[in-house]
Amino acid sequence: MPSMDLEVAKKALETGIKFVANCGLKVVELRRGYVKCSVPFAGNGNHIGTMYAGALFTVAEIPGGALFLSSFDMTRYAPIVKEMNLRFLKPAKGDVTIEIGLSEEQIAAISGEADAKGKAEFTLDGEIKTADGTVVAISHGIYQIRSLQRL
Repeated sequence: MPSMDLEVAKKALETGIKFVANCGLKVVELRRGYVKCSVPFAGNGNHIGTMYAGALFTVAEIPGGALFLSSFDMTRYAPIVKEMNLRFLKPAKGDVTIEIGLSEEQIAAISGEADAKGKAEFTLDGEIKTADGTVVAISHGIYQIRSLQRL
């Protein structure tokens, strides 16, 4: 199952979309089934001195693409974001991170469904945290891998 070279994937995730690059998103760690991303507070503040909601949304959404690149067959499928929700719990006044993963069993089930039906949905839930571990937002994303032949 050809997934992208992980260093190439990190670079593509950080620089491939200008908006993402502008907010300074970094892929801290990427391996099959796991990603940790961060966004700095610097340059992402809003009018009341907290992190801009768009920066929080970006750090919540990118892990779906990162997990696709590290875990699924890029020669056969493309990732799609079907739905993304954030629940803001506390103001973020510093850098934030998110860690999201899929188990080998989840990857196999998603791949199997995509092989059988040409597409498969999966859900990713995460917590956006500040450096001291404070959860500032909760994300819920519904993603899909879809056969390149069906796009």
